[in-house]
Amino acid sequence: MAIYIDPSYPDYYGDKLFDINDKSLNRDGTLLPFARMRTQLKSRGLDIHTFDFWNQHSTGDNVDSYFSLGMLGNYRQLIGNKNINLAGFIIMEPPAVAPRLYKVLPEITKYFDCVYLHNVHGDGYSLKGVDRSKLRKFYWPQPFSDVLQPSWSREDRLERIVVINGNHLPRSFSRELYSKRIAAMAALAPLNNVDLYGRGWSAWWSHRSMWPPYWMNYRKLMSVYRGSCESKYDVLAKYKFSLCFENMAMEGYVTEKIFDCFFAGCVPLYLGATDIDRLIPQDTYIDCRQFTSWLEMNEYVRSISARDTDKMRERARNFIMSENYKIYYNSLLNIFSDTKL
Repeated sequence: MAIYIDPSYPDYYGDKLFDINDKSLNRDGTLLPFARMRTQLKSRGLDIHTFDFWNQHSTGDNVDSYFSLGMLGNYRQLIGNKNINLAGFIIMEPPAVAPRLYKVLPEITKYFDCVYLHNVHGDGYSLKGVDRSKLRKFYWPQPFSDVLQPSWSREDRLERIVVINGNHLPRSFSRELYSKRIAAMAALAPLNNVDLYGRGWSAWWSHRSMWPPYWMNYRKLMSVYRGSCESKYDVLAKYKFSLCFENMAMEGYVTEKIFDCFFAGCVPLYLGATDIDRLIPQDTYIDCRQFTSWLEMNEYVRSISARDTDKMRERARNFIMSENYKIYYNSLLNIFSDTKL
């Protein structure tokens, strides 16, 4: 008996999902939660691979477990196969990024034992036809159990706001925050107080650039664009503040973004999960919902003393070291440990 994971992209097949030595796929420690989970389950006698290793012609009484990280095509071929159980479907992206996954929720909850997503109440998506008894809260898995000391302890930080995001076009426009991210940068650009890093921003001809917020603010975006970055932690460590916007405003939707700031000792200017105050201590970040404009946010940031920012950084580190953080750090282990083999 074994566990097989269908990753979000074929690039992770061949057990690359667990390969922390792959510098491209494991950029900034992305794969550490998967590798750690695999090691811990192996110590308990459980075998785990990417789905391409599964032998569909296996015989005997063994029943393997199948998990999908967003793949839709493969599981439909497994329905009714007595040698493999559709144990779990994990939806990591919000509807603004992957609306198709939420449209097929009725089908997914019909065939899978459990479906993990950011909230189980239908905030941001429809529950029509969905078997709600199958839904489970998903916590975004985090790579580290402590801050990254060389980055976190850096003192010579720029009194500026950094943005680290790729240029993307939302696939659903309901509650998307891509445009708000652009609006904030456009408002801050004339003040010479923001730097943008990420891929695709200068590619004005690409599909991801084909929407009004990008074109209306193209010149301002290019005036603050500093290119891509090899390590987001190295970049975050250079700045005091980070514009930390999720891709969508939705209950429970907290990704790696705010934690990246915590690891590197950069204060997050946060916008995203509508219940962020229940999930992350309020005194570790600045909630952008309190401001009536981006200029007001900027004035507030300029007024914060070094002593206050240091206190926020310390409280963020204390949270990373706390029991409450473990639901994120052990997220994958908790999901796969519940597998019925």
